[in-house]
Amino acid sequence: MQDTNMVRNVAIVGHGNCGKTSLAEAMLYSAGKINRLGKVDDGTSAMDYEDEEINRNISINASFHSYSWKKHEIFLVDTPGDDNFLNETTFVSHVCDSALFTIGAVLGVKGQTIKFANIIKERSLPTVIVINKMDRERANFQSTVDQIKESLPLTPVILQLPIGAEDDFKGFIDIATGKAYLFDGDKGEVKSTDVPGDQADEVEALREALMENVAETDDDLIEKFLEEGELSGEEIMAGLKAGVKSGEIAPICVCAATLNKGTVPVLDIVNDFLPCPSDRQVLTATKAESEDLVEIKPTAEEPFSALVFKTMADPYAGRLTIFRVFSGVLSGDNFYNSSKKTSERFGQLYVLEGKEQKPVDSAGPGMIIAVAKLKETGTGDTLCDQAAAVILDAPEPLKPVISFAVSAKKGDEEKVFGSITKMLDEDLTLKLDRQAQTKQVLLSGVGKVHLDVVGSRIKRKFGVEMELSTPKIPYMETIRKSTRIQGKHKKQSGGRGQYGDCTVEISPLPGGGYEFEDKIVGGVIPQQYRPAVDKGIQEAMEKGVLAGYPVIDVKIVLVDGSFHNVDSSEMAFKIAGSLAFKKGAAEAGLVLLEPYMNMEIRVGKDSVGDVMGDLNSRRGKVMGMDSANGLEVINAQVPQSEILLYATDLTSMTGGLGSFSISFSHYEEVPAQIAEKVVAESAAAE
Repeated sequence: MQDTNMVRNVAIVGHGNCGKTSLAEAMLYSAGKINRLGKVDDGTSAMDYEDEEINRNISINASFHSYSWKKHEIFLVDTPGDDNFLNETTFVSHVCDSALFTIGAVLGVKGQTIKFANIIKERSLPTVIVINKMDRERANFQSTVDQIKESLPLTPVILQLPIGAEDDFKGFIDIATGKAYLFDGDKGEVKSTDVPGDQADEVEALREALMENVAETDDDLIEKFLEEGELSGEEIMAGLKAGVKSGEIAPICVCAATLNKGTVPVLDIVNDFLPCPSDRQVLTATKAESEDLVEIKPTAEEPFSALVFKTMADPYAGRLTIFRVFSGVLSGDNFYNSSKKTSERFGQLYVLEGKEQKPVDSAGPGMIIAVAKLKETGTGDTLCDQAAAVILDAPEPLKPVISFAVSAKKGDEEKVFGSITKMLDEDLTLKLDRQAQTKQVLLSGVGKVHLDVVGSRIKRKFGVEMELSTPKIPYMETIRKSTRIQGKHKKQSGGRGQYGDCTVEISPLPGGGYEFEDKIVGGVIPQQYRPAVDKGIQEAMEKGVLAGYPVIDVKIVLVDGSFHNVDSSEMAFKIAGSLAFKKGAAEAGLVLLEPYMNMEIRVGKDSVGDVMGDLNSRRGKVMGMDSANGLEVINAQVPQSEILLYATDLTSMTGGLGSFSISFSHYEEVPAQIAEKVVAESAAAE
């Protein structure tokens, strides 16, 4: 077991294509953990190893590794930068103590960058900002810094000023110490040099700004700075470390990860500036047997507690359960799952190293650990010592916002849906649901790419293919006015005939669903046949009259009828009820209803006009606006048929910054011209 003070666990976060995986690769190589510097572009990186990641050149899963550097043990988590896999980053940020926030020097701050900054701010994660890709054409350090200051809810301070850029990126100046360094060799190391004369004035100005930012984090330092206008090197470093660990400031450093330039200083910064588990704010949990809160202290002496934040499905090894240890030491072969109130046995503890798994005998605070083949445990569960059972807060998974009808590509429905069910355990943002009105099975996720990747994984892991298609809209039908109608079924074809006769009053019942009332006086229809009339009407309503969609919000009153002593039967009256409803509904003015969805759309101020105009073009109704976390929140109600692919469209409109949640609101009459088209399509399909 490592001394907890020497443990770090760090999430590498940032928008897609900013070089997070390359940075992780370079750090592992420079620390001597891997013996060759792999590349994302050619599929040889240690962190992106799944076929889907290699084919798409993006991170899809949070991936894990660890390394030792100067007697420190660091657990590294490389997170996806694509919106489709934002849930992975959300869960990782919940269990990591700090972040390396990676931003590309060419692309700068993107919409996703702001989303990740908000996650970091919300979690108060101590953060070091790494401006990567300084070697690329059009790399611009100052422009990137300006964007960070203007757009992100962080307090950045320049710790490293680059020497050169693009092909001439050759070193950096440490603003805290005033020393300059040149990159030396392919292991990410540096050697000292003189500060370039043309950068001396800039270094002095940046050192003044750094002192001011550091001083503002501590009352004693600000007092000295105001009195003397200067802080010593030791005071700057001490204040910088304290400010980073408290989340008040975020130092900026520079590198070119694919060339492994500047990586060793990043390794040192992780050790020196980022917190160990005991540096973080005290975690509280709920006692499993009561509502009382209890503090979780990140020491080896405390009772064991851990949070499961990821589950991976594997057809051979079974489920792999990944958790962060918050307190105590786990060893042996069992633990208590307080969320499920059950004990679980396990065979071996592992530290994940890319696609490999390294066995360990025990795990202490700050460590990220995996075990295989647990039967009951899932993502979000708390693992603990049963004698001191607690429940840790788990993040809420992102809600799905896009749905497709799913089916088996080659007919093996059972195997496809069995495979999807396994994926539901792994990915909490997936949802599988059967749509009663359309008889389709819907697979929902956070984006089209997300669902495509699920399909690729199922094919690779389980050998079956699923097919996605645009889902049918679950329209409904209803009536506008009341009518009275007779339904009569009479059939004679030798032997016993069929006879059923009923008269019903049909009227609208807004919001009431369905109601059946029996007002038969005397015995014109015997008691045993009246439920059959009700059943026949309900079956006819289910099948629809206008376009084959269920009819809702109707009241039926059974008022009259007749029967035959020999030929009447339940079946005859069921058919009579069905006939009465079909004729009566047509007379009562059938209309088509469509589902409207509540939408909460979060966008930057610059995108509000475009998004509002787009909602109007989709027949949407804006219900109000608000502000939250620096974003504008638009509340609207929009027909479901108009927003089937809205996730993709919103990303295009907002440059990736926009996001939304969706829930069912109500049904509303379809405009005549659209209803005619739906009815015609239904008739053609029939």
